[in-house]
Parts: sequence; C-alpha cells; structure tokens
Amino acid sequence: MLITRRSALLGAAALGGASLAAGRPARAKDWTSIKVATEGSYAPYNATSPSGQLIGFEPELLVELSKKMGIPASMQAVEWNGMIAGLTDGKYDAIMDAVSITPKREEVIAFSLPYANSPSTFLTMKGSSLEKLPGQGERILLGEEAKFRAALDAIKPLLQGKTVGVQVSTIQADFLNTYLKDVVTIRTYPTSPESLLDLKAGRVDVVLASGANMYAAAKRSRGEQVLTGFAFTGGLLGRGSAVGLRKSDPELKEKFDAALKAVHAEGTLTKLIMKHFEYDITPVGVY
Repeated sequence: MLITRRSALLGAAALGGASLAAGRPARAKDWTSIKVATEGSYAPYNATSPSGQLIGFEPELLVELSKKMGIPASMQAVEWNGMIAGLTDGKYDAIMDAVSITPKREEVIAFSLPYANSPSTFLTMKGSSLEKLPGQGERILLGEEAKFRAALDAIKPLLQGKTVGVQVSTIQADFLNTYLKDVVTIRTYPTSPESLLDLKAGRVDVVLASGANMYAAAKRSRGEQVLTGFAFTGGLLGRGSAVGLRKSDPELKEKFDAALKAVHAEGTLTKLIMKHFEYDITPVGVY
C-alpha cells in the first residue's frame, strides 16, 4: 500500500482513561521480546496473505529492526480504530501501521524516527469526472499557506456535491473534515480496502488515502482506477510514518531509533521501500 496516513485514532477510546494519557508503567530496560501490532490490511505497508501470514513493508522492516536490536519481535493483527488504546493499555509494545507523527498523537504516545513519508492523494475510477483534478501529483505543503489555499480553491468546485471515501480515524479523515466538509459528503470505512470496494461499486466518487496506498491500488486495478489531483503533505497530515510507542518506554524508543539509523545507513530501508512502493518515500533530513 502506498499510503500516507493516520490521524485520529484518538477518539473516545484513546482518550477515555488516565492510563491512556500516561501509558502503563515502564517495563524493565532488559527487553527480551517485543510485541508489535499492525492492521494487516493496508498494503503495501502491511497485508495478510491467504495463509494468514502478515506480509508487506512493515513486517519485513520489523524483521530487520529486530536483528539490529538483537531482540526477538513478533507482529499481530489488530483493528486500526483501537490500536493506540491497545498500545497504551499494554496489550503490545509498539505499533507499525503507517501511523503518521502528528501533534495530536504526540500528546498520547511517543514515536521513533520516521521510516516513510508519503503524501496523501485521491484515487478515482478511470473515466470519472474527477479523473483530471488539478495538480496531478504536485506536492502541496499545508504549511505553505498561499499555495495550499490556491490548491484547495482549484479542487473545491470540482468536488462540490461528491462523496469521498476515507478510512476512519486517519489523517486523511482529519484533512477532509478540516478543509473539505463544506463541499463534499464524507463516508468513512473501518479499512482502506472497504473504501476501494465502494469506489469500484460507484458508492463513492473518489477515495483519499496515503499516496503510496493509492498508487498500489491503482496498479492492482490494471488501469480501472487512477490517481488524481494534488498530493498533500505536512501540517495535520504529519511528518511521516513511525513506530508508535508508550511514553513510559523511552529505552525502547532509543532501541528502535538506533536500529532505524542502522538500516537507513546500510541502505536496507530504502531497498525495502523501493521493493514494496516502487518509488522512494524514504524520509529526508532526519537521519
């Protein structure tokens, strides 16, 4: 999945108890194993094979990070919309699910260095009236106010009255609710694949998700679905995807950061990115 995502995850479940704000008490610094949660349905970041095995970029990256840390690591599939709550409740030690670093999430959990940074973009059906939205992949930083506002002004008239599919509790959902809810109908889905099925069925006009995820979906569709419009990044869309960790486990963050620096320095990180995404979304200026 070429996806750049994730946002809210911080609904009532994530903010409902004191344990979520502070996390569980820190474990001993002598980590003998690490349990990591992922979704298993956000290709190419992560997916589930017909045999039930977790596959994709993040499962393979975890294998490499585990080697560098010298600590056995296991990965389990967990529903996206409760993932951060499960982390702070101590059900697992870390999350790797294209989770974007945002100020809102940093109030609740800690993050490793980012391991991928993909913009967010739209996907529609070939032949749709939205097939040629302005921008066509041009990156727009939310922090560049004038340019960002001009991009919004360019797409709003074409999106007027359309239905946009998006995965619930993601940075893309935040983006739509913040900037486009006055012109579009927003339809949320538990998983990204469900939004894509409704796109194909004509129940939504366009889907917004990580550019990496949308690129992969377009490729799988064999030309039936196409990327369209600008590629947005920064601001509430975050600073890239990273390992999510409890704030009470700073020593584990140090281990992940050191391992990420090592796999980046030897070229393994970019190699895995190119294998799964086919274009380079390696974070720039952080290693």
